Amino acid sequence: MPWRQVATLAPHPMGEPIYKICTAVALEEARSAGRFEGSPDDVRDGFIHLSRRDQLAGTLAKHFVGQHDLMLLAVDAEALGEGLRWEVSRGGDLFPHLYGPLDLAHVLWLEALPLGDDGRHLLPAGVAA
Repeated sequence: MPWRQVATLAPHPMGEPIYKICTAVALEEARSAGRFEGSPDDVRDGFIHLSRRDQLAGTLAKHFVGQHDLMLLAVDAEALGEGLRWEVSRGGDLFPHLYGPLDLAHVLWLEALPLGDDGRHLLPAGVAA
């Protein structure tokens, strides 16, 4: 695995959730198992890709354009412990990466991400930038 620059402090306010975007099918599989093991991209990269609120629109635009059946999971970042690392990624920004499975007990809420008329995903009220 290539070397990654890791931040020692989380670059977001304490108590604010971080987010996972996944398919409805992947969420159902995770519910059956009680935990989310990661998407094929997560498994390939060796960690679960997560985003801060202000990174969601960019993540959706880069990786999920036009994709139906997506779910947004709000995750309690503080509950993830030492498996959560903040690493430099897209555009030099720090992104949250979870090394290990996501226990669904740490999901605060979840909501569908429908597509708008313009083909972009609609973020829930309170999450949209």
